[in-house]
Parts: sequence; C-alpha cells; structure tokens
Amino acid sequence: MSRLDPLPVSTKAPQERVAYLDNARYWVMLLVVIGHSLTELVVMDSARGVYTWVYAFHMPFFVLISGYTARHYVGDFRQIRRIVSTLIVPYLIVETGLQLITRHYDGEPEHFMILSPQWLGWFLAALFIWRLTTPIWRALKYPITTAIVISLLAGLIEIPNVLALPKVLGLLPFYVIGLHFERDTFMRLGATRTRIASALLLGGTFVLCQLFAQSWAERWPTTWLLWKARYDELGAGPVEGIAIRALLLVIAFALTLAALSLVPRGRSWTTTLGGRTFYCYLLHGFVIIWLDRHFRLWDRIEPYGATAVLGCIVVALVVANLLMTRPVATVFRPVFEPRLSWMFRDPREDTYHSQDAHPDVWDRGLERMTPPRVDRPADRPLGHGLR
Repeated sequence: MSRLDPLPVSTKAPQERVAYLDNARYWVMLLVVIGHSLTELVVMDSARGVYTWVYAFHMPFFVLISGYTARHYVGDFRQIRRIVSTLIVPYLIVETGLQLITRHYDGEPEHFMILSPQWLGWFLAALFIWRLTTPIWRALKYPITTAIVISLLAGLIEIPNVLALPKVLGLLPFYVIGLHFERDTFMRLGATRTRIASALLLGGTFVLCQLFAQSWAERWPTTWLLWKARYDELGAGPVEGIAIRALLLVIAFALTLAALSLVPRGRSWTTTLGGRTFYCYLLHGFVIIWLDRHFRLWDRIEPYGATAVLGCIVVALVVANLLMTRPVATVFRPVFEPRLSWMFRDPREDTYHSQDAHPDVWDRGLERMTPPRVDRPADRPLGHGLR
C-alpha cells in the first residue's frame, strides 16, 4: 500500500455493481443508526458499552470505504456536478432542516450556522473536502504517514468547526488508507482464517466494552471517539493526547479490517438495501430528533435500563431498514440527488479530462471492470469474488 495505481485515462471501461461494497455500506449504516439512537442513553453502562464498541470503528469503516470509492476522482465536469448534487445540496438541506428543528424545540442555535455542521452534515462536509483534496494524496510520496501526522497534531490546536474541519483532519488517515486499497486487499481479508480471527476480535472487543464501560468512561470519555475535541479539552496533555489518539487509530483500523473481513461477498437482500444507505443516513437524524424532542422518548425509556437499550437497538434496526427501501429512495432521490443539468456544462465539452465514465461521488457500489494483470491467471479476473 505504498502508492496509488495510476488513473486509467485512455480506455473507456464499463461499470459494474460490486455487491461487496453495497453489503459493507448496509452493515455499517446499521451501526450508524444504532450509535446515534444510543447517544442519549450513554449514562447507563449497558448503553455506553455498545456505544463505545460501535464508535470505536463504525465511522473509520465508513470513511475508509469512501476513500476506496474515491480512487477515480479526477475533477471532470461530471464528477464536479455530482459533488454539487449529492454533497453540497444534501448538506444544505439536511443542515438547515436539523437546525430549524432544534431551534423550534430548544431555541438553539440562535443564529443559523450553516457552515458549522451540528450533527449529520459533518460527513457530507468531510466527503466534500476529502474528495477535493484527493489529487494531493495521490501526488505525495508518503500520503498515509502525512495523514497520520496531521491527525495526531490536529488535537493540539484550536480548529474552528467550519465544515467539520476537526473531524475531517482527525479521520483523515482512514480516507487516505482507503485510497490505497485495492480489490486484492479485500479479497485477502476474506480468507477463512482471517474471518475467524476477525469474528473473535470483534466479539472479544464487544465483551470488553461491556465489562469495562464504566471504568473506561471515567478515565477516557467517549468524546475521544468523536475525533474532534482538543486533547486539553479531554483532560490530556500533548504527549498523552497524541498517544491516546494513536492508539485509537490502531484500534479503529484493526476493527475496521475485521469488519471488512466479515462482510458478505455475494449478492443478497442486503446488497439492494446497501445501495440506498445515502437516504438512510440523511433521514434517520430527523426521525431521532423528532422522537426525542416531541415525545421525550429517551427520557421515558431510560428507567427501564438494559431493556430500554435492547429495545432501542431493535427499533433502530427497523427504522434503518425502512429508510433503505425503494419507496423512500423514489420519494427523496429528486430532493437529495437533483440532476442540475441546467446548471452545468455538458460533460462532453470537458476538454481537460478523459471522457471515461468515472464513478459518482457517493459511488453506490460502482466499480470499473478491469482486465486481469499479466501476472495473474487469465481465468481469475481481478476482484472476481467481490461481484
């Protein structure tokens, strides 16, 4: 993983759906919704244990996948239009909507802070920044090392929350590592021994998070797992802060690889739903805030302890799956993915880039079909097991 393969610029290649990527998106989206649904219950050890385990790797997982699917970004007309239609427009809609709701119920924020995402919008802002900086990470000689150093040093200084910049820098290594992934990497993670070790690692860390939820919270608050606070805000000095974040990077990467190892390779119902995680991500926050502010749901269920946590997880799974169904995608696609053809020039007028069809910004599992390398048997095309 020392360098990126050069971009294909001369051969127009067809695209295919890769079931593995959609499956990965499906399972990590379940973790996203579960994690957000437990936020108000972390005062309880049972909820904090699950929350800690989920937040230890679920966003690094998502960011790494996003980096992998950004490998073909070159900034052509079509890709720029997709950035606007699937990142900027949804960001403005979601961030404005969420701030309107919280202002209605809580009176905050007093003034709109559209460029300072309060919750879900941070990931869209991060994707926007990461995508635009992709050429830099392709040009650097040591991009992964550079990204890790930036992440470790970011916690030392005050960084304004403009476009979620603290989290953008904190999680940057996973995006850059994703850029360096190849299909062969995912294939090797699917080996039987690796999958057994991965299951033991994920299961073992889940148990540890449950057993030590209280003691860990007293020493290391879960805010560490949000990748945005300064070290001194978390009660750590510069050296200790760097050491803790470095450890979290290692843990998150190990758990991410383990989760990637266990993702199914074949097509199934999760593949279909996984192609619609975009809508689930953008909409589930509105459901959670409405249930919390309008019905005070989490205040009502908190006295039920572990039963409330289990019920919350089950409901989160149901809501997540419903938001990934076809009717939801049909209704919200024109809103969150406007074509905007009236706003941009015809991609065929782009004389600065190849006319190849590059994957979309969110990249719903689209991958290039590439011919086998000369050092591989001709009957085993690259990535055949990921389809």
